[in-house]
Amino acid sequence: MNRKGKTIIKAVILAEVILLILLGLLFVRQKGENDSLRQQISNTEEQTDEARQAAEEAQAEADDASDDVSEAAGNEENENTDSAESQMSGGEAEAAGEGSQTSEETAAEQEARALLDQMTVEEKVAQLFYITPDALSGVTGTTQAGEILRQAYEEYPVGGLVFFSNNLVSEDQLREMTSALKELGEGRVGAAPFLGVDEEGGTVTRIAGTEGFPVEDVGDMSLIGATGDPARAEEVGVTLGAYLSSYGFTMDFAPDADVLVNPDNTVVKSRSFGSDPELTARMTAAETEGLQSQGVLAVLKHFPGHGATSEDSHEGFAYSNRTLEELRQCEFLPFQAGIEAGARVGMVGHISLPQVTGDDQPASLSETVMQDLLRQELGFDGIIITDAMNMGAISENYGSGEAAVQSVLAGADMILMPADFHSAYQAVLDAVNSGRISGERLDESVLRILTVKTEEW
Repeated sequence: MNRKGKTIIKAVILAEVILLILLGLLFVRQKGENDSLRQQISNTEEQTDEARQAAEEAQAEADDASDDVSEAAGNEENENTDSAESQMSGGEAEAAGEGSQTSEETAAEQEARALLDQMTVEEKVAQLFYITPDALSGVTGTTQAGEILRQAYEEYPVGGLVFFSNNLVSEDQLREMTSALKELGEGRVGAAPFLGVDEEGGTVTRIAGTEGFPVEDVGDMSLIGATGDPARAEEVGVTLGAYLSSYGFTMDFAPDADVLVNPDNTVVKSRSFGSDPELTARMTAAETEGLQSQGVLAVLKHFPGHGATSEDSHEGFAYSNRTLEELRQCEFLPFQAGIEAGARVGMVGHISLPQVTGDDQPASLSETVMQDLLRQELGFDGIIITDAMNMGAISENYGSGEAAVQSVLAGADMILMPADFHSAYQAVLDAVNSGRISGERLDESVLRILTVKTEEW
């Protein structure tokens, strides 16, 4: 081999050696980079694992917190729900109670309130008066609801009209008149006036025994009381109520609930059931039930009791020197029984109770008698009406106007037969307009009157 060939071979070998060295260096470098990369990957994987673990732990903690919140929220919601249900249950129970009470008032008081809200002050004041057809029309012996009476009622829509013998001609005449008056009242103020009569039987009758009215006179209550049988008193009430209702009356000024404490008393001697307060109480309740079973309102009279007086209140002051305790044990018992039997009207007499009130003021003008005793102690929530204000006990000592005002202020709801109706009406109206009688006091009585008119008896 020549020298040139040897040189070529050495060059090739040198090149291969250099190539191997380069390849080795490249391998070492690559290996280092791979180890570094692997280490980085490993570190990254570790970091990723740590991050994943941290994330999982955070998620777990979040889940636990969420569960706690949910549980707390659930508990609170349950508590709130229970509280709400409890409140709703209580509210519903209260509402049910109110609803029950409201349902009792719906047929009467709510209807009455609606009528009251439509009335003028003048119409309200007129409702407080219970007068005769003659006093309203200005014609003695009024026997029909003619133009004069109609015009007078349009101006003064009174709460009630009481009939006497001079207003009675025949059955047909009476039915026609009462029917027309009811229609007149319904059209004028939405409620008919009370149509009443004094028909106790025996000594005090307006219809029985009057020509043209073939009805039975039930006789004096002293005779009924003497039987000792309350069933007889109920029969009296049914008999009276039946024929009065057939003639169009809606109220009877009976029964007489007075206990005959004073045997010398001439005012109620034959009209009272007797001297036994408990028997008189049973009789009073029975007659009340009998009357009202026929659709005729009973009127308990004469509170606080006329049976202990010696004087006649038709002529002047009548005094009862009974103490309050004596009244509670005797005279009050028939009135209490009548109230419990469903009486919706009570008449207060012109009786002075000096041992109770400390003065001579008649019960019909006394707040102590009407408010403290009849309303509060006996629990009477019906209509309080005065005895006739044209009687001597009032007319001889008071003017019609001032007596009417004092009576309303003391607690009366209706003024019966003032000696001068127009004077009494104007006095009460003026007292309302001046504020002496408040609007609330006026509304209280008128609402009570309208409520009874719309009730089922």
